[in-house]
Amino acid sequence: MAQITAKMVADLRAATGLGMMECKKALVEAEGNMEKAEEILRIKSGAKAGKLAGRTAAEGILAYAIEGNVGALVEVNCETDFVAKDESFVAFAQSAAKAAATQKPADIEALSAAVEDERKAVIAKLGENISVRRFQIIETANSLTTYIHGAAANEGVLVEFKGSEEIARKVGMHIVAAKPQCIAESDVDAALIEKERHIYTEQAIASGKPAEIAAKMVEGRIRKFLAEITLNGQAFVMNPDQTVAQFAKENNTEIVSFVRYKVGDGIEKKEVDYAAEVAAAAKV
Repeated sequence: MAQITAKMVADLRAATGLGMMECKKALVEAEGNMEKAEEILRIKSGAKAGKLAGRTAAEGILAYAIEGNVGALVEVNCETDFVAKDESFVAFAQSAAKAAATQKPADIEALSAAVEDERKAVIAKLGENISVRRFQIIETANSLTTYIHGAAANEGVLVEFKGSEEIARKVGMHIVAAKPQCIAESDVDAALIEKERHIYTEQAIASGKPAEIAAKMVEGRIRKFLAEITLNGQAFVMNPDQTVAQFAKENNTEIVSFVRYKVGDGIEKKEVDYAAEVAAAAKV
């Protein structure tokens, strides 16, 4: 039998918003498999999908560069938010983005190698570990624009579009706020749709609804699910009475693709117990 730790229970509770005992029972049933436990809870409770990964944990900023028909969005990490605001760090991030757009490196190792001398110089000046974590390039015959959110510059999007840059940038703001997974329903992984269909079907059966009504309920929830995760189907944040697809179309604009990053997504941050550290130091 798999060992169920307090941290596993806490993580599942944070992802689903359900009680500790419910989460522990689900983990026991799933033999410690977090994804399976979340699915069990969703079937039993009707909870929405959580996201066990993707918590913002590392510090840093996003930077971008558009060079001709090539655009790049880059995440550069550091240890503290203080360094993330430093001019030298910001300049290094921008240099990394420019290198990505102009040199089109094959992978993160190649990009890191291209800016390694600059990275070492900034580390020597600021005294923190600094790394280029990830990047993505869009090379296209269409147009490109970006939106980086707020002074912290820790969340943003690179957008490929046809039509109006002003409209595409507004959609970029929507993407940062609403976090769609893809452009259209046709882009959604069939396996993901079938997983959701299975969960909704089990919930409908558990509710005791007749088969015909249950089938209609499932299809309705699938349509809602697809509308929630696709850019075209989402209600536009600046005008919830229309979808993003409707907003773009009435302004003669098409969003072709996008890359959205949030600094620290998927990195587990080490929790520091400062009180314990002080207490330990006092005993020395």
